[in-house]
Amino acid sequence: MSANGNGRRPEVVVVTGASAGVGRAVVREFARDRARIGLLARGTDGLEAARREVEAAGGRALVLPADVADADAVERAAEAVEREFGPIDIWVNNAMTTVFAPFDRVEPDEFRRATEVTYLGSVWGTRAALRRMKERGQGTIVQVGSAMAYRGIPLQAPYCGAKHALKGFVESVRCELRHESSPVHVTMVQLPGLNTPQFDHCRTKLGKHPQPVPPVYQPEVAADAVHWAAHHRRREVYVGVPTVYTILGNKIAPWLAERYLAKTAVDSQQTDQPVNGDRTDNLFEPGPGDPGAHGEFDDMAHSHSVQFWATRHRRELAAAAGAAGVAGAAAALLHR
Repeated sequence: MSANGNGRRPEVVVVTGASAGVGRAVVREFARDRARIGLLARGTDGLEAARREVEAAGGRALVLPADVADADAVERAAEAVEREFGPIDIWVNNAMTTVFAPFDRVEPDEFRRATEVTYLGSVWGTRAALRRMKERGQGTIVQVGSAMAYRGIPLQAPYCGAKHALKGFVESVRCELRHESSPVHVTMVQLPGLNTPQFDHCRTKLGKHPQPVPPVYQPEVAADAVHWAAHHRRREVYVGVPTVYTILGNKIAPWLAERYLAKTAVDSQQTDQPVNGDRTDNLFEPGPGDPGAHGEFDDMAHSHSVQFWATRHRRELAAAAGAAGVAGAAAALLHR
């Protein structure tokens, strides 16, 4: 019997951006299953801390310092994971970086770097995973997306552009897999604003400290959704009411969403505190220390999403609604 106690071997999982934020929370979520986890990121301090957390939970971890913008480095990491743990079951593309600034203040090398990490990093991760999963006829790839894959907002042109590109890429790959009748599953989890360290270590050119667009959720909400998506064959998973109304609102009245965001989203992405003059960022080089999963907005972050709970239980809710309708109809007939 395997270490997870269910008679099967533990899952082999790869998480990019595993040292901090959503990636770190995702690692903890899979560690509870005693999974074998390949940890990809640039910052070795955060990776080593993540490894200790995995091992404390009863899993095993392989630290793989790598820049996901380097396709060869991602391929070598995949080889190392399978050499150490066996076939990869789940690959989570999560690594990101960005520049908080108006578009005309973002330099070409900055925009290119944010795109290479946030978009091409997911492309190279998908490529490495598919090379192995298609041959075996099984596996799941989870793309960590955002409501901004549907609706761009001011001050985040590099990130919004990358997430839009990732959505189109996923749709193309999914069509090809369906054409080939491949059982490999690719899903995308669209997230709301989250309390992660990205607002401390991503580059900013704003006068005030950047913050997530409220309402804000804890990274564990995102990790729960990623873990769930990895084990259920949904094309796409929305997390949080803000994600739902952002996506639906943009489909129904994009002009209204644009006007609203132009009026509110610049101020709502900044606190009232000035940017620290000694601030460093991780755009080109990883920062020192262990950033952990949480940012500095715990006081305003929700630890649960009622909307995502409803997503997970939509069949039960539909059945309950149907039963209530039948009961109501029967009561009305009896009354007559």
